[in-house]
Amino acid sequence: MQYTLARAIACLLLGSLCLFSHAQESEARKYSNEFLKIGVGARAFGMGKAQTAVSEDVTAGYWNPAGLASSGKPLDPELSLMHAAYFANIANYNHGGFSMPIDSAGQRWFGLTLIRIGVDDIPNTLQLRDSDGSINLDRIQSFSASDFAAMFSYAWRPGNSERLSLGTNFKIIYRGVGRFANAWGFGLDLAVRYKVDNLQLGLVINDATNTFNAWTFNTETFEDAFINTGNEVPQNSVEITRPSARLGIAYDLQMGRRFSALLALDTDVFFDGNRSASLWSGGGVSIDPHAGVELAYKNEFGKKIAFLRGGFYNLQYFDGTTSDTTPDGDPIIVDPINEIFPTAGVGVLVKNFQIDYALANIGDFSANLHSHVVSIRFAIK
Repeated sequence: MQYTLARAIACLLLGSLCLFSHAQESEARKYSNEFLKIGVGARAFGMGKAQTAVSEDVTAGYWNPAGLASSGKPLDPELSLMHAAYFANIANYNHGGFSMPIDSAGQRWFGLTLIRIGVDDIPNTLQLRDSDGSINLDRIQSFSASDFAAMFSYAWRPGNSERLSLGTNFKIIYRGVGRFANAWGFGLDLAVRYKVDNLQLGLVINDATNTFNAWTFNTETFEDAFINTGNEVPQNSVEITRPSARLGIAYDLQMGRRFSALLALDTDVFFDGNRSASLWSGGGVSIDPHAGVELAYKNEFGKKIAFLRGGFYNLQYFDGTTSDTTPDGDPIIVDPINEIFPTAGVGVLVKNFQIDYALANIGDFSANLHSHVVSIRFAIK
C-alpha cells in the first residue's frame, strides 16, 4: 500500500512539473488560493489557528494530515461540521470533515475535508438596460462567487512507530464566478508529526508540487460590457500557487489531576514574495507566527471534557514606507502599524459529541472583521 502510494505521489510530482514547464500563460501569484489558509474548526480559531503540532482529530486532515495517524488516539471514525459568517453575514464559510482508520491497529488513516466560502445572491446588472436604453429591473439576475476545495488525506505511522507519523493531502479545487468564469485546480501537501511524552512537533509543506488553477473565462457573458467600459477582457490562463511551509510546536502541561494547559506555537513561511502584512519579509520569503493556549478540565477518569481557549494570529508589522508619491514626486510616508488579532473560545465534550465556539479577531469590532465560529465533532462508536 505504501509502495503504491509512493508511486502515485511520484507520478503526480512528474505531472505537475510537466504542466509547469509547458504552461504558456501560467502565472505565480501572491495570495493565490488564500481561502485555503482561513482554517477549519472552532477549536483552532479559539487557539489562534496554532494546530500544526496539536491536531489529532478529524480536523487534522486540514491542519496536518499526519496527525490523523497519531498513536494512542481512539480508533473511532469522526465527523465534523463548521460554520462561520464574515462581513456582516455577506460571506458564508462552511467546512465538513470525515476520518476513519483503515486497519485494525490504527496505523493507517483516511480523511476527507470539504471547504466552501462564497458570496451568494450577487445582483447581475450587465443586462439592466433594454435595447432602447430604458432600465428594466426584471432583467436583473443573481449569481454566486465561491471557492470550493476537497482534500483527500492519507496518514500512516512508518514501522508502527509510536512517535512518528506521516501524511499527505491530495486536493481538488473549484473556483467559480457565476457563469462568467471558473477554475479547476489540483495540488499536494506533505506532512510529518513527531510526539514524545508531552512535546509535539509538526511540519506541513503546502502545495509541495505547486498548485495549478486553470481559469476559463466565458467572455461572451461580459465581453461587450468590458469593452464599452474600457476594461481589458481577461484571457484563459493557469494560476500557480507556490509552496509554503507551516511549522508547529506544542507542549501539554499537566496541572494536577483535574487540569492541563496545552501551549502551541505555529509559524507560517511563504515563498511567493514579500507579503505586505507579514511580521517579517525579505528576499521573497514572508513569516507569520501565531500562537494559542487551551486550558482543559478533566473528569474523574482523566478525560478532557471542558475547554477554555485563547490565542492570536495576524501579527502584522508595516514600517510606513510606500511606493506612492505626491504630485511633486516626494515619497508618501505613513505611520508604522503594529497589529495583532486576538482570539478566544470555549468547548465542551459530552460522551462522543463535542461542540466548540470561537470569537476570532475580538480586538476590532468596528471594522466588522470579527467572526463567530461554531463547530461540532462526533465520534462514531
